[in-house]
Amino acid sequence: MKTFEREIFERLRNGDTISSNDPEMYKLREACYVTKKLLVQMNNSSDPAEIRDLLSRITDSEIDESVAVFTPLYINYGKHTKIGKNVFINFDCTFLDLGGITIEDHVLIAPKVSLLSEGHPVSPANRQSLLVGHICIKRNAWIGANATILPGVTIGENAIVAAGAIVSKDVPDNTIVGGIPAKIIKHIEYL
Repeated sequence: MKTFEREIFERLRNGDTISSNDPEMYKLREACYVTKKLLVQMNNSSDPAEIRDLLSRITDSEIDESVAVFTPLYINYGKHTKIGKNVFINFDCTFLDLGGITIEDHVLIAPKVSLLSEGHPVSPANRQSLLVGHICIKRNAWIGANATILPGVTIGENAIVAAGAIVSKDVPDNTIVGGIPAKIIKHIEYL
C-alpha cells in the first residue's frame, strides 16, 4: 500500500499540478526541511568525498567519485535530482527539483546557475498551486554563470547556455543560446 508521501511525490514526478489546498501539500515542506539539514552539513564541508556522500543522501542515489561539487549548493528536495558521471557543479547553484532534474555525464555548471523545475500558474486564482516540469541537461552541455533554466526545458547534447541567459524553451543539440529569453546564437561545428 502506498503512503501519502509517495503519492504526492509520484504525482510530481508525473508532472501533475499540485493544488495549494492539496491535503498532502505539507509533506513537501517536511521533506524540504529534512533536505535542508543535510545541506547545512554538506555546505560546511570542504572534503570532496564527504560532499559527494551527503549529496548521495540528499538525492537518494549514488554520486560518482568523478563528480565535483563546489559548495554551497542549494536543493529544496533532492530526491528528484539525478547526476551523471564527470559532472562539475560550481559555487552557489540552486536546484528546485520537485519536477525533476536530470544532469547527464560530462556536464559543466558554472557559478550561480539556477535549475528551476517548479513554478506557479499565471491565473491569480490558482497562483498558489505548484506547476512542475522536468529539466534535462544532456551529455557534455555547458551552462554558463548565472543562467536560469525554467521548468520543462531540455538542454541538448554539447549545447552551451551563455552566462546570464534565461532558458524557457528546449535547446537543440550542438547550439549556443543566450539572452532573455534565450535564443540560438550559433551552431557548434566540429572540425
